[in-house]
Amino acid sequence: MNLRQVRKKTKSVKNVKKITRSLQLVSAIKMKKAQTAAIEARAYQEHLEYIIKQSMGRVDTNLSPLLKAKDDQAKELVIFVTANKGMCGSFNFDLFRFFAKNMTLGDADFIVVGKKGAMLTTRMGGNILADFSSNQPLNNVSAIFTMVVDAFLAGTYRSVSVVYNKFISTLRTEPVKETLLPMRLQITGPMATKFNQEYVIEPSAEEIIDHVLRSYVQEKIRNVFIQMEAGEHSARMVAMKNATDSANDIIYNLTFLGNKLRQEKITSELLDMITAKESVEQ
Repeated sequence: MNLRQVRKKTKSVKNVKKITRSLQLVSAIKMKKAQTAAIEARAYQEHLEYIIKQSMGRVDTNLSPLLKAKDDQAKELVIFVTANKGMCGSFNFDLFRFFAKNMTLGDADFIVVGKKGAMLTTRMGGNILADFSSNQPLNNVSAIFTMVVDAFLAGTYRSVSVVYNKFISTLRTEPVKETLLPMRLQITGPMATKFNQEYVIEPSAEEIIDHVLRSYVQEKIRNVFIQMEAGEHSARMVAMKNATDSANDIIYNLTFLGNKLRQEKITSELLDMITAKESVEQ
């Protein structure tokens, strides 16, 4: 590699660094806002879930069709939530690997939210019922909720699940599959002993259970989109920061190499001049 090639490559890397640095700053701003919303929504969602399960846990499952299991011969309906864009490290790849490992395409139909998920499902031969990738996910909550509840109540599907990347922290997301319908009101884990009080329900549980469960499922879908957005912006910010740091290292090494080549060129020219002078003097 000569000096001209080194300078050209250094200039190219500097241009790439400007792009990754800009994306890092933009993602950092979006990440902060999305993380705040995700943390607040997570606390609300978890507490709401515990209260509903505690208050409705002793209710007869026949009071709401959302609690009844459907025919096992029917298919599963899966809401597959992914990012619309790339450049976010392994965020999409980890979710795709989880999806391919845990899903049987012939036994499920899909509602996709995100262009990356729509592309993967199409290439794998999955049956897509609806694609909500063109709009902001939060604008599609009501439409998706209505679609999945109507399909489940009609008996077309035995269950409704959602596959997405759950936001844990800035540096960590976890691909998960959660069942939305039929709902399970049993409390498991440490919260089973924490919430042991009984609630007085007015009006009767029979009158409100269906409305409460519908509201809960809709908020669950909304929370999935919020968690997914926070994870995406966090992953993109970290990926662009790593790319910027790598660009700095490459620029440093190329600059060092360029200086070395320039010094070698200068030394070579001086030697030629000295050799020519000595030849003339002799």
